[in-house]
Amino acid sequence: MIVLLDTDILIDLAISRQPFEQNAARVLDLSQQRLINAFIAWHSLSNFYYLISSPSGKETALDFIKDLLTFVNIAPTTTADARFSTRLNCPDFEDGLQMAAARAVDAEWIITRNIKHYQNSPVPALPPGEFLSRFQ
Repeated sequence: MIVLLDTDILIDLAISRQPFEQNAARVLDLSQQRLINAFIAWHSLSNFYYLISSPSGKETALDFIKDLLTFVNIAPTTTADARFSTRLNCPDFEDGLQMAAARAVDAEWIITRNIKHYQNSPVPALPPGEFLSRFQ
């Protein structure tokens, strides 16, 4: 099963955001155990680093990213994918880039807590808890 992880899932785990950390950890554990094939969008790395490096420290943020990249892949995207994202009817351009990345890897799901921004997504979105329920 192929999924794309939205940046919020990474942040929930990295900063132990409650009550979301546990489900984020369980989703990432599935990837680490190779039970799912998880991808992130390229731009998620910079967004994550920018948001996490101040409260957690630059070294901690980079260590998280280095570990993450041992079991999560970067979605290979192109200029055509970026153009596709500009044609999507979504309230946030960044979410459009996530949708394009998910489409590029033929993801079955986008795992995110921000479901409302993915209502028009070509790849359906699920919150982590619902994904885990369906996966089990």
